[in-house]
Amino acid sequence: MGGSRVGGSRVGGSREISIGELKQYDGTNPSKPIYIAIKGRIFDVTTGNSFYGPGGSYSMFAGKDATRALAKMSKNEEDVIASVDGLTDKELGVLSDWEKKFEAKYPVVGRVVS
Repeated sequence: MGGSRVGGSRVGGSREISIGELKQYDGTNPSKPIYIAIKGRIFDVTTGNSFYGPGGSYSMFAGKDATRALAKMSKNEEDVIASVDGLTDKELGVLSDWEKKFEAKYPVVGRVVS
């Protein structure tokens, strides 16, 4: 069972974080990283804190699952949720593009669990 541990969870993309715990990683506490989830995968976007941190253009996504909002290219609070229900094929394609951008730029640190 080796591997480094942070907060009781393994490091390296295998942390399991509840949606409630994810809220703690919204950039308001400078001692914690900034996380955004897409389709349940949690990305550490701390290096993009000018975008995702407090006052950033996309700060409403920090500490949340932004799946639906990214698919719809929306900054509306009601869209910053994990649901893909009712999304069009075009929106799902946009979501896939965003997911690829995040994968290329930010490390995956874990998954959202219920």
